[in-house]
Amino acid sequence: MKRNQYPALAARARLWLRRALPAMLLCCATAAHAAGAPLAAEMAAGLKEEGLAGAVWSEVLPDGTVKVGASGLRDAAKQVPMQADTRVQVGSVGKVALALGVLRLVSEDRLTLDTPLQQVLPELALRNPWLASDPVRIRHLLAHTSGLDNARFWQAFSLHPAPDTPLADAFDGGGNLLRVRTRPGSRYAYSNMGYGLLGMVIEKVTGQPYERYLDAQLLQPLGMADSTFAFVTQMSTQAGTQADPRLAMGYFEHGVAQPAVPQYLRPAAQFTTTAADMGKLAQFLMGDGTLQGSQFIDLALMGALSEPAGTDAAQAGLAMGHGLALAVRDRHNVVGACHPGTAVGFRAMLCIYPEQDSAFFVAFNTDAEHADYERFNRLLLRDLELPLRAPAPRGTPAPTVENWQGVYLPSPGAMASMAWIDAVFGFTRVKWDGESLFLIPFQGEPRELEPVGGLLFRASDRSTASHVLMQEDGKHILSDGLRSYERASMLRMLVLWGSLALGAAGLLYVLLVGAYRAARRTLGRGDHLFVPLLSLLALLLPLPFFYFQSYLRLGDVTLASVLLALATGALPLAMAYGLARCWRSFGAAAETGTLAKWDWVALLAALQLLLVLAWWGLLPLRMWQL
Repeated sequence: MKRNQYPALAARARLWLRRALPAMLLCCATAAHAAGAPLAAEMAAGLKEEGLAGAVWSEVLPDGTVKVGASGLRDAAKQVPMQADTRVQVGSVGKVALALGVLRLVSEDRLTLDTPLQQVLPELALRNPWLASDPVRIRHLLAHTSGLDNARFWQAFSLHPAPDTPLADAFDGGGNLLRVRTRPGSRYAYSNMGYGLLGMVIEKVTGQPYERYLDAQLLQPLGMADSTFAFVTQMSTQAGTQADPRLAMGYFEHGVAQPAVPQYLRPAAQFTTTAADMGKLAQFLMGDGTLQGSQFIDLALMGALSEPAGTDAAQAGLAMGHGLALAVRDRHNVVGACHPGTAVGFRAMLCIYPEQDSAFFVAFNTDAEHADYERFNRLLLRDLELPLRAPAPRGTPAPTVENWQGVYLPSPGAMASMAWIDAVFGFTRVKWDGESLFLIPFQGEPRELEPVGGLLFRASDRSTASHVLMQEDGKHILSDGLRSYERASMLRMLVLWGSLALGAAGLLYVLLVGAYRAARRTLGRGDHLFVPLLSLLALLLPLPFFYFQSYLRLGDVTLASVLLALATGALPLAMAYGLARCWRSFGAAAETGTLAKWDWVALLAALQLLLVLAWWGLLPLRMWQL
């Protein structure tokens, strides 16, 4: 290379550097930003693949840092993006905050965990067969061990309540509404009604609306300025309230928008917050209960937030279950304490991991039945880099394990009014093959449980013991800490299944044979199947009215629900009328054929099923009483 070329090369190099250096710095900055961006990118991809509008999340790191993020759309119609400070509704996640409010009252000696509910609310029509020895106490309501129903249809699906509807209106449903079905404290049974009652307890003790008390005495001290227990909506014309411009719109499948609506059981599911505020709540949950150097909630109570205690499953050695505010959750080889939530158009999850001083919160403004929300929990767990647990080793099972084989029913089920449905369709078979225990539900995938010692077992996707076998008063019980199943008599199950099979066959016969005769124009008014067929076809009448009404009115008295009650109530009467026609015409020459005999059998089979449903309280089907 010639010497005189050096100046030119140097000039080119300087020019290249002047042009390239900013780009290099930008690339470096982008790369540095991208190092923390994979989570946001994967969340965005997940939202798109699962058909969800948007999400906000927060992470609490061991050093006390709270990271927040957002992705997707706050308002799909207006294409408004979700922001980190967007407000969301989290449904039952709010139970965690409400539980803290109750524990604050306990810490102030204004209440105790062992205070009987009826001592605070003597006006309640509470039916507790164990009242003398085991009254429903405050701790039972907090831990979902009161034995009360979860919720009734009319409590959950109604457009009647207003934001200021008295909480007592949620329990104005007859003497059986507040019936305790299992000994208080013995078994976990998730109960929105229980938390509705806790809202009433707060109001009785404080003398003010629970929303006002908790906003001022709990959320404000915690620094959760963007959160509230009060009703918040996206529609300024709804319920006389003003729209909150920061509140995300709620959605269902296919982008169907759904604004918030007032609820009867609002203490159980009405809570509006932000990702940053939930980070603050998570930090407090993992602390010692102090605020600004003062004990805000007693240390012993803080230790019991996620500690299952008192239940039969806990006493049998199962560590899974619900404490005073959170449930122990074993997922993806990580064990923490969590609470999920569902609101109108929203899903949410809060999880804390006190041993690692880490936590996450995530909320979506879409409630989609078939979306895989668990994938987002996995992403957040991975981002937190929590240590994974090795699965508990296989242990020697108790020699009596095979004695627990059989058919099991939920005990208790979610709603007493649905007990027949739980019995017929909610059963689970338990089988022991000498090495593993198999759970074979009628609905769902079978699960293999590996013994970890005695009567404790571990599911393949869990790291610790997940199930326990127990015996109570001669009854065989299976529990995972959050659900209990009781072995049912095989004779009883055969009777129920046989009744259903015969009844369904009878109703199908009436429908098909009746339609065939109608098509052949041989179905006269005097035919055995004429009136029964009309009664079956009458079930179609409510369908268009249900189609055009909001599903949020399923528990209200509407034209659709009244027509359904009338149609279902007429069914057994119509079958009985058809049987009477068979009886009156029995022996007549024209009525002695084989087909006429089958009419008799079919109508009798259908009638017995309808009478069984009536016995279980399902006929007539009155949605407003379920």
